[in-house]
Amino acid sequence: MVELKGRLVLALGERDGIPAPALERCAVSAGGQVVYSTTQCFV
Repeated sequence: MVELKGRLVLALGERDGIPAPALERCAVSAGGQVVYSTTQCFV
């Protein structure tokens, strides 16, 4: 298990892959602090 306690996290999601809100929830549950979260479309 990854521990992100005390770490700042950038959640950069992808529209057809894993969206940013899912990455954000994972980072927060691992103890991280999300400072920026966005979902982009990389075509």
